[in-house]
Amino acid sequence: MTANSGTGMRKLERALVICAGGGAGDVLLATPVARALRAAGAREVVALTAPRHRDVLFGNPDLHEVWLDDADVLTMARRLRAAHFDAAIVTWATQRYALLPLLAGIPLRVGQARRTYSLLFNRRVTVRSELGDRESHWTQILLDYARAAGCPDVDPTPSFRVDEAARAALRTRIAALGIGSDGYVVLHPTRGLDLGGRPWPIATLASLAARLRERFSLTVLVSGTEGDRAIAEEVARGGGARSLAGETTFGELAALLEGARLCVAVDSGPMHLAACLGTPTIGIFALQTDEPRRWAPLGPRTAVIEPIYPCPAWHRKENCPDFACLRELDPERVIAACEALLTRV
Repeated sequence: MTANSGTGMRKLERALVICAGGGAGDVLLATPVARALRAAGAREVVALTAPRHRDVLFGNPDLHEVWLDDADVLTMARRLRAAHFDAAIVTWATQRYALLPLLAGIPLRVGQARRTYSLLFNRRVTVRSELGDRESHWTQILLDYARAAGCPDVDPTPSFRVDEAARAALRTRIAALGIGSDGYVVLHPTRGLDLGGRPWPIATLASLAARLRERFSLTVLVSGTEGDRAIAEEVARGGGARSLAGETTFGELAALLEGARLCVAVDSGPMHLAACLGTPTIGIFALQTDEPRRWAPLGPRTAVIEPIYPCPAWHRKENCPDFACLRELDPERVIAACEALLTRV
């Protein structure tokens, strides 16, 4: 990490975390930054996020408020200026999010170095991966921004508070499905990609659903968004499972994951959510470029399925033509990892 200081350290009273880019998982992984600011003595920490990510941060114990980025730059800058923030940390930098803290007159502005807009920050942090680090977890990379603001090291596990109303709604749904006290397993078979016509390995994931059901004698519930519904329903149909894709709010999804005996998920936001809620979680990393050390689920009981398929070096999740790595995944390998995880004390 490198940090360039353009302002002296000052006592933090009100701090802003801008975490608006990426998917739900990226926003969830930014929550330890708020924890670090609180540990540094900030009386109030406010998050600014995209409207679609509000529910990821709602009720977070380290946040005083969640604000939505729902106006033009000058309007948002005026709102921020009126709040008199002492510091702003931008975890997902763009020109807009570099400009906002400057226009708002925030004295301490921490963000990414080596970008055209980086001069708008007065503490600039070089992302470790740009220096060749392929091992550090992404939460530690984000916490480098907090360290640049003078924050102490904190627990890097993301945090989410499940709402009681969501728990109650989920209990009603589970009862309606006839699931008893034995519980259920959640399988999350997608990773929030625009497939653009590329084939997703439904047959393999359906086989995995069937093996989970057979091995643990529990109902398997397949989770997903409305956009995942078609895939989730095919996986569920082929594996003797039940799809809830598109049928839960984000809060209800969290309650679903919190109550599961086990979660098996392709690398995704729900994988990170299940892990931080304490659910035994297996993360499936199929592509050689998936970097499980960087993106592993963090929580008290987690394990990963590391990639072994010989993917071409240029295959990324955005351009992989057929996801052969996931298609060739052996469900028995996942079952063995589940057994090991569930017997871990």
